[in-house]
Amino acid sequence: MSAAFELPAELNIYGAVETRDALLAWLAAQDTADDQPLMIKAAAVAEVDGAGLQLLAALTRLERPWQLVAPSDALTRACATLGLSDWLAQHCVIA
Repeated sequence: MSAAFELPAELNIYGAVETRDALLAWLAAQDTADDQPLMIKAAAVAEVDGAGLQLLAALTRLERPWQLVAPSDALTRACATLGLSDWLAQHCVIA
């Protein structure tokens, strides 16, 4: 299993491009033969907005399964506010 990607504390529009680029680079480095879910750590997220959630929602287009590890309270609240609690639960792993 590969190392997990760690989301930044500020998952918002101000860092969306930088986070997207880092995430895409990480995805490109993953072993395509590995069928284990990609792990994305979300415990450090302290601030999130719609751009940050859009970035995460785009992961749904991946052919390989992925999971959010230990989403922070801020991320959980943002998902609840936008009606994405079920989506979060579907992709969430509590660690």
